[in-house]
Amino acid sequence: MDREMMNQHVGKTIRVDRGGPESRSGKLLAVFEDYFVLLTENDGVVYYKTNHVRSITESSKDQMKFGLKVPENFEYKTADNFLKLLESIRFQWVKINRSGPESLEGVLSDVNKHYASLIVKEEVVRFSMKHIRNISYGLMVEKPKKEDSGKSNGNDKNQKNEDNDDNDNNEEND
Repeated sequence: MDREMMNQHVGKTIRVDRGGPESRSGKLLAVFEDYFVLLTENDGVVYYKTNHVRSITESSKDQMKFGLKVPENFEYKTADNFLKLLESIRFQWVKINRSGPESLEGVLSDVNKHYASLIVKEEVVRFSMKHIRNISYGLMVEKPKKEDSGKSNGNDKNQKNEDNDDNDNNEEND
């Protein structure tokens, strides 16, 4: 994808690729030398290498909905190029290639122009740089919470939180 063409879509909701495991919709945040930054609802910030992107889709009627409100002070990693970006997120938990058989999660331990090394459980996996299509490192924007009707929905997590609060109060009274 051409950088100049991609810059025209910054701030808009787009879909990367038409389908398949790497296809995602989100808000295009920025475009750099050989990658761009996409904020998605489910995956958070995803960094796509432009040479692996087959298509970009923008709704001509603005019908692609984006369910997140991006905070004014929202910060994400940037660098001049993809290699420098990876160097800036070393020792972070990352996910390479969001879906499909070549998807991999682990701690990014080493980066050079030929490969990126990930620590995955008790293994060190070297992933060829030319086969990395995208990467994310867990940066998310929280979805706006819906109004609570005040009724219990039977959610065990809410019950556990209430139980913990009761335990905390009991400990204070002891």
